[in-house]
Amino acid sequence: MSSGPEAKHVPVMLQRCLDVLAPALTAPGAVVVDATLGLGGHSEALLRTFPEARLVAVDRDPAALRLAGERLAPFGERATLVHAVYDEIPQVLADLGIPAIEAALFDLGVSSMQLDEADRGFAYAQDAPLDMRMDQTTGISAAEVLNTYSHGDLARILKVYGEERFAGKIASVILREREREPFSNSARLVELVRNAIPAATRRTGGNPAKRTFQALRIEVNGELSVLERAIPGALDVLAVGGRMAVMSYHSLEDRLVKQVFAAGATATAPPGLPVVPEEHQPRLKLLTRGAEQATEQEIAENRRATPVRLRAVERIRASVRQG
Repeated sequence: MSSGPEAKHVPVMLQRCLDVLAPALTAPGAVVVDATLGLGGHSEALLRTFPEARLVAVDRDPAALRLAGERLAPFGERATLVHAVYDEIPQVLADLGIPAIEAALFDLGVSSMQLDEADRGFAYAQDAPLDMRMDQTTGISAAEVLNTYSHGDLARILKVYGEERFAGKIASVILREREREPFSNSARLVELVRNAIPAATRRTGGNPAKRTFQALRIEVNGELSVLERAIPGALDVLAVGGRMAVMSYHSLEDRLVKQVFAAGATATAPPGLPVVPEEHQPRLKLLTRGAEQATEQEIAENRRATPVRLRAVERIRASVRQG
């Protein structure tokens, strides 16, 4: 890795993220949280663009923290890197004595480094051990899921997390084949999934194993349950006037973010009231109309930007504490 993985890492929608967060990061000492540090591309740009801001960045992957730490070392004490999952941000900030933040950035899904490191098992295009854990120090691997889950549970995660039409058939093949030999590497799984899907379907939509790999990754890392806690948790520590940008890469993530943002931007008072009481006023303002996508030029330069959906909000009102 002499050239460093960051040399070929292109942060997705970088300028748009900087633009949308900029109004919240003008004051000296403003705190921005990078909830998904990865290789540190977005973090480095935030520190360079807003020279008086302080960064708190979290990642569950120790390898990412090590590499990003080297990249961000020139910024000294302006950058604080923490080994944590992004639903732990409120606790991370409390431990650092930071009561509120001015900005937060979430770049969801699997990082470029994790995709590029063959032995992590995230990529279906190359044979590798079926691991898929973002933090390899904890939790169960994708191989363990394949080798131990019931038919019903496998079919459920393939259908719900992978949006796979042939979930039941693929689950049946997995159960049959694991009796013959437990799963350990990705190439065998890719081949089995390809053979389980009708030929007419295989001709469209890219690699037929893509949806199965997505489902396993989400299950292994608990991604959606973590996200369900993480977005409201980060909004709770966002100061009034603070801004949050979230980039999603599949419809399940985007739908969840959309729902949380829409709920925060909607008054909760019963319809028909002449005046909406303060506690029922919206606490968020939507900054994007629907979900924004990467430009054609950016997609041409960075194919990983193809599926991205960006949503952003501004905190316009403090929460009214009950009781």
